[in-house]
Amino acid sequence: MRHVPIAEFKDRLSEMVAAVAEEGAISITRHGREVARLIPPEMDVVERRRQAFTALASVRNEMKAEGIPATTRAEIADWIAEGRNRG
Repeated sequence: MRHVPIAEFKDRLSEMVAAVAEEGAISITRHGREVARLIPPEMDVVERRRQAFTALASVRNEMKAEGIPATTRAEIADWIAEGRNRG
């Protein structure tokens, strides 16, 4: 996937839209971190899920490298329950 700084994306919007149509998704970054993604409308659900899992694995590896402990299933369940109780 192509990564493009947000300033370049803004300056070359028409070109970026054409590139997405021809090449697929573009990751839009700010200070080196992805802030948005432009995807073609025909990109199927399976491909989007694959990309999401790849991105999630990348975040997990970054957290591990920085010594941030993994979130447990119990913590996630607690957060979900907490959110439902607020709603």
